[in-house]
Amino acid sequence: MEISGKIVQVLAEQKGNGRNGTWRKRDYILETGGNYPKKVALTVWGDKIDQFNMNVGDDVTAGIEIESREYNGRWYTDVKAWKVDKQGTTAAPAQPSNTAAAMPDVTSFSSEDGEDVLPF
Repeated sequence: MEISGKIVQVLAEQKGNGRNGTWRKRDYILETGGNYPKKVALTVWGDKIDQFNMNVGDDVTAGIEIESREYNGRWYTDVKAWKVDKQGTTAAPAQPSNTAAAMPDVTSFSSEDGEDVLPF
């Protein structure tokens, strides 16, 4: 499932220790677009917090997983983000203006007898 919108709030990171070791999570409030915008709290776990690097004002499309669980007769619902694509950004790094100058000289990766010694 996917949801799109703008990040309007970033909550403090939470950390703790559980039976499977240490954990960390951060909640982000996403506001959907349209005539009737809704606010949705997205939870990001572990290293994905650093990987996604979401900030207030970012337009994102998030792949989400929705899960509800019961505790003491009450139901709680989590919206976990497992993939985030930021809108208006490119995934590829910027290329140098002169790509020929950025290319390595492959002839320098040969031994004296002409045998390739490339590491890959």
